[in-house]
Amino acid sequence: MRVRSAGFFSRRSFVAHAAGVAAGLAMFAAAAPAAAQAYPSRPVTLIVPWGAGGGTDATARIIASLLEKELGQPMTVVNRTGGNGVVGHAAIAAAPPDGYTIGMATVEIGMMHWQGLTPLTSASYTPIGLANLDPAGIQVRADAPYKNVAELLAAIKASPGKLKASGTGQGGIWHLAIAGLLRDQKIDPAAVPWVPSNGAAPGLQDVVAGGVDIAPVSLPEARSLIDAGKVKSLAIMSDKPSALYPNVPTLKAAIGSDWSMAAWRGIVAPKGLPADVRDKLAGALKKVVASKEYTDFMASRGFGVIYAGPDDFAAYMAKSDAELGATMKAVGIVK
Repeated sequence: MRVRSAGFFSRRSFVAHAAGVAAGLAMFAAAAPAAAQAYPSRPVTLIVPWGAGGGTDATARIIASLLEKELGQPMTVVNRTGGNGVVGHAAIAAAPPDGYTIGMATVEIGMMHWQGLTPLTSASYTPIGLANLDPAGIQVRADAPYKNVAELLAAIKASPGKLKASGTGQGGIWHLAIAGLLRDQKIDPAAVPWVPSNGAAPGLQDVVAGGVDIAPVSLPEARSLIDAGKVKSLAIMSDKPSALYPNVPTLKAAIGSDWSMAAWRGIVAPKGLPADVRDKLAGALKKVVASKEYTDFMASRGFGVIYAGPDDFAAYMAKSDAELGATMKAVGIVK
């Protein structure tokens, strides 16, 4: 009886043990994904180094709204302004590299360190993708005597210092655009004095008013005045014509120059981001940039759409940095 009883309880124990093991394995299998918590498992913050309402802010917000759909988590846009872009770019770089704080880097990241404003460079980040590119144009008054950029350059050579330009602060992206073109054409950049302004809009108004002669700003920024017939664009500093104004020639077509300059915007994360998180973000961003919602939004504002993945974006930023540095040295604003 004791033997039979012992056998009975042994079988019961074995069955119970086996059932427990099976349940444990099932629980482990179910819990494994939860433990790993595939990225993203909570809201993501997107830092914008420039103020609300501007072009960078608008681009960041449409990207954030579309990334929400791709990633399945809320995206919070935070404007961190100040220091000519230094504050926001520094906040992106200083965040934990876990994918829950990313940011919109702009062309200024290739300029600020040359000016001694910050040690940050494009190498301080994990590139996710380039999403916008707006090349500089060469705008003059609609009634200016120059029919093309070759005639404008001839006038500059003939009377150095007579024609003035504006569209941003001293050493800003559009200042470097015209200075780089002049340098490319073997003309002293000082031949066109720069008049600092608080942006493209006041610079363009100065052109219309006759206070300055050239506004080397992007075509989207000049769009309203071009459409109103108050200014004309002589060329675009890009290797491809503008979708906004396809009849405006490239510098290559106009004078055989390969010089280009553009304001760009792209998504980056802190340095050290895990590869799988980077790839998840890059894949989502690629879909966003290709989406009808994004392209329609950008087209409605005249903003250029471009996509470059992490590796190509890294190479693009490095090239932009080198070109900006060379131009800034030529202009004498490197510290």
